[in-house]
Amino acid sequence: MSHSQWEKKKYKKAASEAKVSKLYSKLVRNIMTEAKLSGGNRDASGLKAAIAKARAVDMPSDNIERAIKKANEQSTQMESITYEAYGPGGVGMIIEALTDNRNKAAQEIKHILSKNGASLGAIGSVTWSFSKELTEEGFVWRPTTLLPLNEEDASLLTLLIDELEENDEVQDVYTNHE
Repeated sequence: MSHSQWEKKKYKKAASEAKVSKLYSKLVRNIMTEAKLSGGNRDASGLKAAIAKARAVDMPSDNIERAIKKANEQSTQMESITYEAYGPGGVGMIIEALTDNRNKAAQEIKHILSKNGASLGAIGSVTWSFSKELTEEGFVWRPTTLLPLNEEDASLLTLLIDELEENDEVQDVYTNHE
């Protein structure tokens, strides 16, 4: 293998490992929050769902165990926050975040939205077009009203969602576009 090929392989592997690490850190936050809420009770539906999500992406069991144990020792309080926003073409967005610093999370999300031509909405401005349903993976937002988007707006929305999901504190993004 030439030096150039080895370098490409090394950088590709590093990028892949960074993606997995970012995903694991989001899942660990989710497990910790659910473990704290349930007092470590593994039969609680929220903790079960968080563990199932982690196992679905092959997170090692010891990482899951450490997260549960740490949640019961940890002094910082993680809180779940739901943001409502309007994206390209007026599409409604619900952004669920998990953070230990509400102000920092709000500023980061506002920055990402404004940079991509989207805006934060008031409480209730978007949720009216969704219903919250309990599934095997926990609660999810299902759109009740769908909004069609042209190709350009759909492309911009995809870029916006990708950037939001890059943020460590953003757990899920739901939209009401067709």
